[in-house]
Amino acid sequence: MSEKIYDHEKVVPDDAPALPLVMQAPRRGKPPEHWSDLDADGRRERIRAAGLPAFRASQLSRHWYERLDDDPSGWTDLPAAVRAAVADQFFPTLLTPVRTLGCDDGTTVKSLWRLHDGALVESVLMRYGAGRPGSRSTICISSQAGCGMACPFCATGQGGLQRNMSTAEIVEQVVAGARALARGEVTGGPGRINNVVFMGMGEPMANYRSVIAAIRTLVAPAPDGLGIGARGITLSTVGLVPRIQQLTEEGLPITLAVSLHAPDDELRDTLVPINTRHKVDEVVDAAWEYARVTKRRVSIEYALIKDINDQAWRADELARVLKRRGDWGWVHVNLIPLNPTPGSKWTASRPEDEREFVRRLEAHGVPVTVRDTRGREIDGACGQLAASEA
Repeated sequence: MSEKIYDHEKVVPDDAPALPLVMQAPRRGKPPEHWSDLDADGRRERIRAAGLPAFRASQLSRHWYERLDDDPSGWTDLPAAVRAAVADQFFPTLLTPVRTLGCDDGTTVKSLWRLHDGALVESVLMRYGAGRPGSRSTICISSQAGCGMACPFCATGQGGLQRNMSTAEIVEQVVAGARALARGEVTGGPGRINNVVFMGMGEPMANYRSVIAAIRTLVAPAPDGLGIGARGITLSTVGLVPRIQQLTEEGLPITLAVSLHAPDDELRDTLVPINTRHKVDEVVDAAWEYARVTKRRVSIEYALIKDINDQAWRADELARVLKRRGDWGWVHVNLIPLNPTPGSKWTASRPEDEREFVRRLEAHGVPVTVRDTRGREIDGACGQLAASEA
């Protein structure tokens, strides 16, 4: 058989001889290795090690990423005798659904997943303009089980860090969302994912290697990945400066989002404890350099918290901090009404304070929007659903 067999969708007879598969045991304490943990070369190596010709790698990738088909019985271009073994070896279950909650007439779907070791993570699929031309879908995904950044207003941060997620565990959240859309399981009929935001549980930059590998699979064209445009991917960080600098050199034209939440070190030391290591000016300098090198506008994320960081003078100070790096073409401020968590003293700003904060930024010429808040009625705050289940 030539390597062009797949180009013609040739169906392998069911009575074709079975080929030996070399099974690999899961790494102790880690998720079992999955197809999505490997790059294209690694997949071909694993296929050859399993006693199969290398061209099978492209066939499997096309089923998984392009067709979003997780039923090996339908992989008819593989010999029937090896389909189940191939699925068991290369596509172990990484995410087990625990709870799924919907709101906004079914266009927002929050999923709670259990990982192989019992850890809980969340993803949120949001559809905009469902049923209308030009509708778009965004999925917010997790990169860690828990978070070690200890931001006091964040439900995930208060739970602490359990562990980093593997590359495949990150990718498979997107695959699951893409599959649900393709099958018409989300209000609005069949669709596809346009945007991926790393704003779920965890600090993505603290799991840098797995996150970058996951992004490369998300943007890889078919059949090696999901073919999502790099400009549709947003990577959020509380400000791990060395990792921002490393990302600047990756050659990935994704959007960087910096969770600043305060323009002054005194307050930010409390709200974002990593600020005791990387101060506001250092973080903003790194973000500005990212924008300069990549030509991608940086998003400054700012959760508005009642009587904590929503004073009008702080809007003025935020404008001054950002303006020192150049004109406004490099940055956009995204104000976030805080999703409160039960029992927390932290809550969203009063509407009049939010409006004044926006007015002050606009008066300085700062590009600013207020994020559309979804999911309040379904434990919308990041980590809240996992905390309630635990």
